[in-house]
Amino acid sequence: MTQAGMDPESFDQFAQQLERYVTERLIPAEEEVIANDRIPSEILDEMCDIGLFGISIPEEHGGAGLSTSQYARVVNIMSYAAPAYRSIFSINVGMFASALKNGGTPEQQAYWYPQLAEGKIACFGLTEPGSGSDSAAMQTTAVPDPDGNGWIINGTKRYITNAPHADVALIMARTEKDALPKNAHVSAFIVPMDAPGVSTGSPDKKMGQAGSHISDIMLDDVKVTGDALLGAETGKGFRFAMQSLDNGRISVGSAATGYARRALDSALRYANERKAFGEPIARFQLVQAMLADSETEIYAAECMMRDVTERADRGEDIIGKAAAFKVFASEMCGRVVDRVVQIYGGAGYLAEYDAERFFRDARIYRIYEGTTQILQLQIAKHMLREWEKNN
Repeated sequence: MTQAGMDPESFDQFAQQLERYVTERLIPAEEEVIANDRIPSEILDEMCDIGLFGISIPEEHGGAGLSTSQYARVVNIMSYAAPAYRSIFSINVGMFASALKNGGTPEQQAYWYPQLAEGKIACFGLTEPGSGSDSAAMQTTAVPDPDGNGWIINGTKRYITNAPHADVALIMARTEKDALPKNAHVSAFIVPMDAPGVSTGSPDKKMGQAGSHISDIMLDDVKVTGDALLGAETGKGFRFAMQSLDNGRISVGSAATGYARRALDSALRYANERKAFGEPIARFQLVQAMLADSETEIYAAECMMRDVTERADRGEDIIGKAAAFKVFASEMCGRVVDRVVQIYGGAGYLAEYDAERFFRDARIYRIYEGTTQILQLQIAKHMLREWEKNN
């Protein structure tokens, strides 16, 4: 996503306004989001009016046209509040918009970009009950429709963010039994969620991230027209998916970094208010060590975020660095929230305090958009390819 972006002064003003919105509106509403397991409709309308559903979409199609650096900063700011707020718009401006940019035809972009910017909710269907990172095991199929120029899709997708209330899905499906080069059997299809034969399961009960919903998507003889094939070409779906996952990994890394900052700020406040042996626990050196380690790691992740997004804006290949940023930031967030629970002590284990929620919410960052272990393999493969190329 290498757009020039908003002019720096205008973006700085927007970022400052967004920070106030997060502090004054979104954080006070977290209790309601958690109690009802949903974002209030009036807040969704506000987020749409602010333009969050179109921040990365080109201006000519109704979006803000932010650069990757600016996009990551918005995600980082929004992620200081409960994760559900980022989750609801992140697929629109991340993986779906990125796939449209990298692989969509001009007609597909002109049709779908404005709808996404206006608040239509998107989801991204790659993972299945028996496959995630292993595309060779994908079971969802798309075969030519004998009655027209379209396709018939059958299969099930699993753990799909926003699926219960999405308006459109980008579905990866097998269009060949096997094909070379590797993964050329996978194609991508833009599927309206109200198409006959599309259904979703009940929202899955999760460890954390209340208000953000995932579920299965079932596709039973779903007929789509020929223009649903992303890029109007078969065999490109997996490449589009992987390219868009670079963007998704920047989003997750930025989110994990923002949420770690929120958790640390909470612990810093608690450590200054909680007294033991007649003084605030913030004065105890072992507590200070946990605070300092957390600050150090968050700062490192913030530096990585700036570096990888600036590289993306220059048009560099960031596959290895985006993966490295996501791995470090998500693992860092896990370490920070663990320390935060420790700083809270017994209170950190109680649901009435924020620390235990931070702990539960943060765990998924190390899993979606590529587990730490899968990304370690990808980083190593990228390193080895670069070595072979240069030696």
